[in-house]
Amino acid sequence: MPVIDTPVRPATATNGAAPAENHTVTVHPMDEHNQKLIANAHPPGWRNPEASGRYNLVVIGAGTAGLIGALGGAGLGGKVALIERHLLGGDCLNWGCVPSKSIIRSARTIAELRRAAEMGVHVPADVRVDFGAIMARMRSLRAEISHDDSMSRLTRDGVEVFLGEAKFTGEDTIEVFDGKRRQTLHFARALIATGGRARTLPVPGLAEAGYLTNETLFQLTELPPRLAVIGAGPIGVEMAQAFARFGAKVTMLIKDGQFLPREDRDAAAIVQQVFTREGVELIFDATLQEVTRHGGAKVLHYTRNGAPAQLEVDDILLSVGRVPNVEGLDLDAAGIASGETGIEVDDTLRTTNPRVYAAGDVAVEHHFTHMADATARIVLQNALFPGPKKKVSDLVVPWTTYTDPEVAHVGMYAHEAEAAGIPIESFQKSLAEVDRSRTDGETEGFVKVHVKKGTDQIVGATIVATQAGEMLNEITLAMVAGLGLKTLSTVIHPYPTQSEAIKKVADTYNRTRLTPRIKQLFQLWLNWARR
Repeated sequence: MPVIDTPVRPATATNGAAPAENHTVTVHPMDEHNQKLIANAHPPGWRNPEASGRYNLVVIGAGTAGLIGALGGAGLGGKVALIERHLLGGDCLNWGCVPSKSIIRSARTIAELRRAAEMGVHVPADVRVDFGAIMARMRSLRAEISHDDSMSRLTRDGVEVFLGEAKFTGEDTIEVFDGKRRQTLHFARALIATGGRARTLPVPGLAEAGYLTNETLFQLTELPPRLAVIGAGPIGVEMAQAFARFGAKVTMLIKDGQFLPREDRDAAAIVQQVFTREGVELIFDATLQEVTRHGGAKVLHYTRNGAPAQLEVDDILLSVGRVPNVEGLDLDAAGIASGETGIEVDDTLRTTNPRVYAAGDVAVEHHFTHMADATARIVLQNALFPGPKKKVSDLVVPWTTYTDPEVAHVGMYAHEAEAAGIPIESFQKSLAEVDRSRTDGETEGFVKVHVKKGTDQIVGATIVATQAGEMLNEITLAMVAGLGLKTLSTVIHPYPTQSEAIKKVADTYNRTRLTPRIKQLFQLWLNWARR
């Protein structure tokens, strides 16, 4: 049975609940890998420095946005303080990108072995999956990568790091409490980068039965034989596929009729077909009503189209969105407004207190590590230097859902362009038309690009492919640089590669430029040239 059987703690990598003392942080299981992680991310015995003078920048939260802000500010020569109450590295390092992509890679290896016969390679039918070893590999990689976000690196690069709870005490002061003493930090500018945490559901019996979120999932050392996943967003679908490939019986309860509801419908349909083929059970229009215990099992009582039903599992993964971490900050003391979606900011990421900025999940719509990075860089320029201000609305934001195949997107979807009054034309190529996809046996997918009608200006794109996230970068760069499909058609792609699908899309656009009138003129010229 799984080793974790408790409700998710309200802790986060930033300013959520955490141990009152700096020296009591544990990450289960406490093996050599997690001990190394803690040594880097929350060193036992750490003593906070003495706060002195006014800081150019005080940062609350040491996730991606906070680390970029603190290291960037110190690297530019500023006096910078960083406050973190739990683990340096935040969500991405500790229970987000790093651990999830580690186990996803293991899951992909399993899938490749299971279809090896298609490639003429015969392996034993009963491929043994060592879940404990998979999770140990993840913990080892996480511990290794934690050095990049470590206390030693931060202090070496000139950041004063305070471990403890932070709260505002005035328009330009923050108090930090390490469990023993309180210090007041004075600042010229501050950055709130406290991130977010997994959203919970007020379902009777759920907390008592126990459930997992992304914050506790990676503490598992044994595979739950039967796993229920509540929600069909990116985290839920990524982990559902991975755990199914590990050998768990996975059932997804989806409140409405939409799988990957945010994504392009054609893209979501392909991934849904793969899930069904791999044995993931999808129950749509299901509303969870109650959770009870039956022996060692957890029983989910739900309704589907009004009819009651039950599902018995060994564990539950809750993946129903995220909420911002603002509790305990005493924002009112600094005149900072916030709401259900987090800190209120303008397009330059300034809060209602002109001295204070916010970045990352606590302030912006797109909850991605790369978005936290990008918004922290905006804050560095806008908060610390005069001159023209950078704006969030100018960013071109790509993202990827790391299923197999992956779904990658940038810019607008077709329905968003329509809602914005932007007429578009869409050009699409199936991977079945790409030679490398055929030789790889990876023909489920496509490249779809939307352009402003009558032009080659790219307004959005979706790619479904094994390495869709890598392929998307070419289109994202084109959008940032203001290059259109006409230019992409001139890019020579190595043959054979799956990214050749992008060139094929661009060629399809180019053929629309050959109007009957232009073709007639070409024919007249070529006929004359034969004389």
